[in-house]
Amino acid sequence: MAMPQVNALTPRCAEPALPGTWKLAPGRAITLEPREAGVFKVAHGQLWATFDGPHEGRPDQSGDWFLGAGETLRLQPGQRLVVEAWNEGCPGYFSWDPLPVTVRRMQWADIVQPVSDLRLALVFGGHAVARLVVGIGQIGWQSLFGPRISAEEKACTRHGAHA
Repeated sequence: MAMPQVNALTPRCAEPALPGTWKLAPGRAITLEPREAGVFKVAHGQLWATFDGPHEGRPDQSGDWFLGAGETLRLQPGQRLVVEAWNEGCPGYFSWDPLPVTVRRMQWADIVQPVSDLRLALVFGGHAVARLVVGIGQIGWQSLFGPRISAEEKACTRHGAHA
């Protein structure tokens, strides 16, 4: 009786060098909590991914995903995803790519509030400049043409007497 070779019974998994991916060894898990929307993609192997719960509804909405090479999940900011290598003895490789941010074109409605704020600032600034000019003018007028107070009147006023 011929003994089967041990190598034939163990799962074979090629470990390619995959640039731009993360390697997840068997028995290891990683938690992803993205700050921006992006795509999680399995590059090689099989991964088990679990979204943070609570999970209600149909069984296919339980939050658990078994993903193979080429399969993707779209994640939103703040979502929590725990990922683990599924195939015992073989690592899994994955990539994380943020989604491109769409740039919104400026519209006239986007400048209404800043224009309103600027108008209000100019009105208040104009009133302040006008009051400043009037105050400086009054001080100048009084110093040039105002009533002259004699030293005697100043002394009386200082001691509480009124002229």
